[in-house]
Amino acid sequence: MNKNKLLPVIVSIAILGVNGAVLAAGGGGVLADPGAAEGKHFDPKGKLPSEFTIKSQQQLKEALPFSDTRDFDEAKKGFIVAPDYKQIKAEAGNIAWDMASYEWLLEDKTFDSIHPSLQRQAILNMAYGLYEVVPDKIYQVRGFDLANISFIKGDTGWIIIDPLTAKETAAAALKLANEKLGERPVVAVIYSHSHADHFGGVRGVVDEEALKAGKVQIIAPDGFMTHAVSENVYAGNAMNRRLFFQYGVLLPRSPFGHVDQSIGKNTAAGTTGLLPPTVTIKEDIEEMTVDGVKMIFQNTPGTEAPAEMNTYFPDLKTFWAAENITGTVHNIYTLRGALIRDALEWSKQINKALYMFGQEAEVMFASHSWPRWGNERIQEIMRSQRDIYANLNNEVLHLANQGVTINEIHNEYKPPKSLQQQWSAHSYHGSEQHNSRAVVNRYLGYWDGNPATLIPLSPRDSGPLYVEMMGGADKIISKGQELYEKGEYLMASEILNKLVYGEPDNQKAKDLLADAFEQIGYQQESPSVRNSFLAAAYELRQGIPTGASPKTSGPDMIKAMSTDLWLDFLAIRLESEQADGINFVINLITPDNDEKYAVELSNATLTNIKGFVADSADLTITINRSDLEPVMMGGVTLDEQIKNGKAKLDGDRKPLDQLKSMLANFTPDFEMMPGTKKGKSLQPETNTFAQPELGHTDGG
Repeated sequence: MNKNKLLPVIVSIAILGVNGAVLAAGGGGVLADPGAAEGKHFDPKGKLPSEFTIKSQQQLKEALPFSDTRDFDEAKKGFIVAPDYKQIKAEAGNIAWDMASYEWLLEDKTFDSIHPSLQRQAILNMAYGLYEVVPDKIYQVRGFDLANISFIKGDTGWIIIDPLTAKETAAAALKLANEKLGERPVVAVIYSHSHADHFGGVRGVVDEEALKAGKVQIIAPDGFMTHAVSENVYAGNAMNRRLFFQYGVLLPRSPFGHVDQSIGKNTAAGTTGLLPPTVTIKEDIEEMTVDGVKMIFQNTPGTEAPAEMNTYFPDLKTFWAAENITGTVHNIYTLRGALIRDALEWSKQINKALYMFGQEAEVMFASHSWPRWGNERIQEIMRSQRDIYANLNNEVLHLANQGVTINEIHNEYKPPKSLQQQWSAHSYHGSEQHNSRAVVNRYLGYWDGNPATLIPLSPRDSGPLYVEMMGGADKIISKGQELYEKGEYLMASEILNKLVYGEPDNQKAKDLLADAFEQIGYQQESPSVRNSFLAAAYELRQGIPTGASPKTSGPDMIKAMSTDLWLDFLAIRLESEQADGINFVINLITPDNDEKYAVELSNATLTNIKGFVADSADLTITINRSDLEPVMMGGVTLDEQIKNGKAKLDGDRKPLDQLKSMLANFTPDFEMMPGTKKGKSLQPETNTFAQPELGHTDGG
């Protein structure tokens, strides 16, 4: 495998299901379902929407503001051209992007297996091609990746905002812009924030030699490089496995599977890279002119990303909202896993933008969704998004201060009716349920105040007790089936989940739980929540597919990792039981960047401190950081660098050999639902000290 390719994918597999039907493909690999347009289920065990689901969808159609079609008008406005292709190939040979796999959404059919609001959003996200945002000045290519890529005409060349996830899709977008608008050199790139779908395609639009020669600037918010890497390291393997559920990695593109990702169709499966910024925006508000274009940057840390910035173009009366204001309420807690975000701070930063720029802006565009035009419309959207984040924070805390707990809040919190009637305040990427719980968790933590939940039994331990006390599996299945047939799917899943944990090999129980999950998934407005239920249903029915996991930690991301971050993750990989009773101190010195570390193993715990070395270390390793990086990438082993004279050992090498023998290799194939893993983990081919997979932060 070419280790210089970073594919934003989890697994690269396709499996055969019952009767030889291809059921799933991961790896960002595209699985278009041939029966999608006809409404045929891709899974032989799959169920059609029940009468209760159909009734729920019909009631939602009547309650939601479908008469407001302004989003459709805005999504079409400025259209110039669509390319004559629907697929973009990756350098590795796979399909990096395929809009055609979703075209069944454009056949003017209503699918009862999709929440009507989500189907509306999924159709809006079918925009594909080149669009004009500000006449003869600002353009966007949409539908080439999860995010949008924006092109601003400077005096001499293109200023690009957010070059997508993948080199291939970014390069295709630049080619389309040059062909239709006239070829111009890229003179600057702006990273709006530190998530991979906003910087990963930079090598598709920037030549590194031009960057080194000073012909191109890369501008990013304060803290960008730190957060672009650090957010996805410590729990990266777990994040990647959880992404199977949030992003529906194994689900075909189907009315019964993956329909959308709320802020775009999906994430491109191409070559991802990272070029460091040459200019960092450090002040809260900072002005600069780039290639004749005046910009006012607004740093907004603590909102959608830990490092993020909005941009105002005063001469154009145009506001760039990054990912802070898009066509959805975003994640306060993202299901792949991340630190809880601050809904109140998010609201305050939108309010600041509203009063600083929104009073005069005539155009607002962003890194996802579609632009808005006209000051009245812009202020309407900014206020609705400001208010929904503030309401989420304030009303949840209002209820919490009245005793509503984290285990109740999602059943209590509802936005005010005025916001429910505004599409821009709907929770597609986030959901009211998991975001409201996140607010409680941010301020009060996970405990609901009941000592019975303070030291809970593990579900695998409590499951058998519940099964016994409910009279055994047959009674639970009988009651579960009764609840299912009444449309009480959450109730059914409550008891069936206990049974599946108590008897993980009971396929009848897993299939019935999958049936309940599926109907719950069909009824969800948020694709992240929908995908999670449908992905769990798939794995309960079919098991976790087995296959090789490609190495995805490419050279740019590893090069950007600090040495102490790498050492921290070695500590996470340490098998503590094996380390118990072993003590050593290793000094690590990297002369070319003048760094030094004392790494100590004691009490079965590995620690490091930067800027210090131990006087009586057992071993000192001296290696240039530039020579350590190939080891971190897995290209060579540390022993090979020692043999090649690029690393020097002073002292007893025993601690090094001990450390090598105690490091675990993580694989993203652990069970999310009990009884779904059919075989042993396929251990990755890895250099002992190679950094394992980084977690994916695409889409926030």
